[in-house]
Amino acid sequence: MVRVGISGIGGFILIFLEVYIVMFLKGYQSIEFGGISPFISVWAMNFFLLFSILTQIMNWYDQRPTAKVETSIKK
Repeated sequence: MVRVGISGIGGFILIFLEVYIVMFLKGYQSIEFGGISPFISVWAMNFFLLFSILTQIMNWYDQRPTAKVETSIKK
């Protein structure tokens, strides 16, 4: 549940970072998404990107102690 919340808020923040980078590189004053539908599509892509990254981090963190125990046993 925490991953979903972080991904939702982070996806929204990523939209503004991406817009700022595009505006800076292209010299635009503003960007129009063309409606709510394209905005939601961009947010959804960012949401799933962050959700998958957080899932991989969580899996790595959960597997880390077992890998540490396995390496100490092999010595």
